Amino acid sequence: MLSTLVMTVIGADRPGLVQVVAARVADHGGNWLESRMCRLGGQFAGILRIEVDAARRQSLEEALRALDGEGLNVTIRSDPGEAAAGMKAAGGVHAVVEIVGQDRTGILRSVSGALAARGVNVEDLASERVSAPMGGGTLFRARAAVLVPPTVELAALRAELEKIGSDLIVDVKLETGLP
Repeated sequence: MLSTLVMTVIGADRPGLVQVVAARVADHGGNWLESRMCRLGGQFAGILRIEVDAARRQSLEEALRALDGEGLNVTIRSDPGEAAAGMKAAGGVHAVVEIVGQDRTGILRSVSGALAARGVNVEDLASERVSAPMGGGTLFRARAAVLVPPTVELAALRAELEKIGSDLIVDVKLETGLP
């Protein structure tokens, strides 16, 4: 029987961190399923999902937690796959929300608040601040993959997001019909 684990890792960035984690997983017979990892502000941060034989799970968890002594904090949880599968089984529409505009406090709070109020699940989110081309200043950009419940009217959600964009003077787009 296999156990699926989701874990976060964070620590001061340095070469070899991914290899250290990958080696611990492989040494315990684990299979690396998926991950998202990056360097943020001098820190290495990641989230990953692995499978391991249930009989080897405890020893793998102990080996990963021992990385704290090497400056890498690891948090491990059982995969909540059943809850996620239940949400997807209930239906809904996959969509992408894109935000671009002059950087200011509260952009993501406003957009994510509108999504949360309607029960829209954010499945993946990436954001950054970049130099604005030609005009100077700093732009905020974000892209979120979301799952919109079948009870939410897409036109109303789109209108609400566009109003938020207008109020904050940023472009907010909701695109559906994506693979």
